Amino acid sequence: MATGYLLLEGGAEFGGAMSEPDREAIRLAGGPGAPVAILPTAAAPDNNQDRAGRNGSTWFRTLGATSVDVVPVIDHASANDPALAERLRRSRLVYMLGGFPGHLADTLRGSLAWAAALQAYGDGAVLGGSSAGAMVLCEHYYDPEAAQVRPGLNVLGGTCLIPHHNGFGRAWSPRLLQALPAATMLGIDERTGILSDPRGSWTVYGSGQVTLYHGAVFRTHRRGESFDLA
Repeated sequence: MATGYLLLEGGAEFGGAMSEPDREAIRLAGGPGAPVAILPTAAAPDNNQDRAGRNGSTWFRTLGATSVDVVPVIDHASANDPALAERLRRSRLVYMLGGFPGHLADTLRGSLAWAAALQAYGDGAVLGGSSAGAMVLCEHYYDPEAAQVRPGLNVLGGTCLIPHHNGFGRAWSPRLLQALPAATMLGIDERTGILSDPRGSWTVYGSGQVTLYHGAVFRTHRRGESFDLA
């Protein structure tokens, strides 16, 4: 059973109130000296992985992290590179950037890199991401490129995450509620994140809110509030 922490963020990840969940993630990872691994995989389809990785590295360093490693997993070959996988295994915070969720899930699924990230998480590390990087951690995710619901990496069973919920993401909710009537929908606003603890409780950080949909019933939570998914 995993003993780490999950970090799910709704988008617009670098700047402002996003410092709240990310600082807490650094603390849970072991403090400023804890090794942080950034995965730019989701940014690869439009050849944006280098810039996205640099932005992520700069952001976490501004928050005090002193050991930040951008791990260049961008395709199936690099996802199965043992040396890159080892860099993930040694990390205490694995953070997946936003971009194309379909590419991210397909690249990581069944790979050495993903196995290493799960091993780190099982050893107590923080595992998370923003937008696409958070979506694929759920059992289901909506792939806007394919316009369909697809299987996620299923770290968080029974769920589907709607990012950018205070923007375009909210428009996804009707079709997702229809497609996945038994799932818990997590609508997370931009500049907002939630962190789990090993007992399964979640706390909201950042400037927006989180909307939990259970079929036609929904409830919202704001900064500082804690909740369970059940």
